[in-house]
Formats: sequence, structure tokens, C-alpha cells
Amino acid sequence: MSFSRQSKIEILKESIEDDTSMLAFLSGLFHSCGEIGKNGSVYFVSIVSDIQELFSYVKNIVNKLYGENIEEKITNIPLNKNTFYEMRFDVEHFQQLLLDVGVIDFSDGISFNFEVNKNLLLEDDARRAFVKGVYIGSSTSSIKFSEGAHKTESTGYHLEFVSKNHEFLLEFSSILATYNIFGKIFERKSDFVFYLKEVNAIIDLLALVGANQSVLELNNELATRELRNKVNRQVNCINANINKTVEASLRQVEAINIINSTIGIESLPEDLQEVAVLRLANQEESLDELIKLSTIKLTRSGLNHRFRKLLKIAKELEE
Repeated sequence: MSFSRQSKIEILKESIEDDTSMLAFLSGLFHSCGEIGKNGSVYFVSIVSDIQELFSYVKNIVNKLYGENIEEKITNIPLNKNTFYEMRFDVEHFQQLLLDVGVIDFSDGISFNFEVNKNLLLEDDARRAFVKGVYIGSSTSSIKFSEGAHKTESTGYHLEFVSKNHEFLLEFSSILATYNIFGKIFERKSDFVFYLKEVNAIIDLLALVGANQSVLELNNELATRELRNKVNRQVNCINANINKTVEASLRQVEAINIINSTIGIESLPEDLQEVAVLRLANQEESLDELIKLSTIKLTRSGLNHRFRKLLKIAKELEE
């Protein structure tokens, strides 16, 4: 199950009790995934979603507010082999509901009203419920969790909301801004997209809509990725140091071999003879290990100084 789907189902496990918050939730849902259509002479507004649990949730809200039952129609849509579900509200029968949530306009015939009814969002609980509706209705994410300690995912942290209406997304982004959650809006073909790429903003949004388990899982994933990155940096650093040690050792051994094949190691001063023999006998060891193996008292800088002398002598002999 995708992270986005999982978080939506989690949200739907918590019921909304306040009437205004219920209407605000429906308003967010209709504005984010609602469509107006016509069947013969009958106009209707439909909600389309692949979250089946949403429809019993909406039925309960409508029943509590209006005492009405809703006819649910399940439609198979060949899109990525998913099943999408459609719930229709005919305008004549559910006119009061659709007016209360502010999604239809009768000023010039019947049309979909993209303007958010701000009177529904005066209270904090109602604003949160509205955001829940929008989140369930139109949010998608590319967040994928790692499946093992050594398996990484190429996806970053990205969550977006898609709408045909730019003004709606502007209003939605303004609502989120009151909770210090900020994103960006851009145009994609015939749609507008509001997106979050900062993981902390995504976590704050999940907390706002009550997806607390998803917040915990995302925080765990964040910690796992940070730990993995830290380990990778340490391993890379260790490998780089090993490579430097090996390269330095090869240069030193080559220089000592040049000296030995020309003037002989025994012609060197005693302190350099000690270092030359030590390196030839321990070609893979680091400077620190050579210091431990040496019979004379050496410091790291002292050992480096002697190797530089050997390299200089070998270079002069070559020239």
C-alpha cells in the first residue's frame, strides 16, 4: 500500500462530530475531487476516488446532517489497474447540501463553484476538517519507505495537490500558511499543482490532518535515511583514507626499490635504512601501524619526513 493511500485511510478512522466541521470536510472534498455532470436533464455533482473507505465515511456525515441516504455507484476505470469509486449527488435532491458546502452556483444556470465558502472556516477545527477533505480528495505523494537496512529508494519527499482551478489552490495554500506550512504552485499542462518538498512541511501537514501514525513512520524513515547517509559518508571517508594509504605506500615502495637497485639501501643513513626496510616488509600498513612496528622512536611527522627524503633521493637517482 502506498504511503499516500495509507495516510488517507488512517485519517478516515477518526470521525468528525461537529456539524460545521463535517460541512467543512465535505467542502474540502468536493472542491478537491468533485465534478459536475449531467445525466439526461438531471444535473449531479460526483466525488470520484480510489479510496473505498471514503464513501461510507461520507454517507455517515450526510446521514447525520440531513438524514439522507446516498446511492453509491462503483465504476471500474482502466487507469493503472485501479478501481475508482463514484458517489453522485443529484442537484435537485441534494441542493441544500451542495449549497451549504458551496460547490454549486445558480447565478447563470448551474455550474461548479470553485470559490471556498470562508464562513465555514472561521473555527480552527473546521479549517483542519477542510484540509482533511482536500488531502483525501486530491493529494498524491512519491514517498517510498526503505525495505531494508541496505536498500535505498531513489524518491525524495514530495507531496502535491492537483486542481483545474488556480484560485482554489491559492486559497488552500493560504489556509496552510496560517499553520506555517508553505509550498509552491505551478502549472502542469491543463492543471495547477500545489506541492510540498520539505519533509518537515509534509510532517506538519500530516499532523494537521490527524495522520499521527503516518507522522511516526515518516519520522522513522527520515531517521533511517539520515543514519544510512551518515554511515555511507563514514564508509566513503574510510575508503578514501585507505586509497590514500595504498597510493602513498606504492610510491614509497617504488622509491625504495629504485634506491636499492642503484646505490643500495645500505648506503642510506641508519634512520632512513630503518624506515626503508620497515616499509618493504609492511607494504600495506598505515603510518600509525609502521610507528608501532618501528624499533626506533618515531612520530607521524617524523616518519613522513623520512619518507619524503627517500622519495627525493629516488627522484634524484632517476634524473
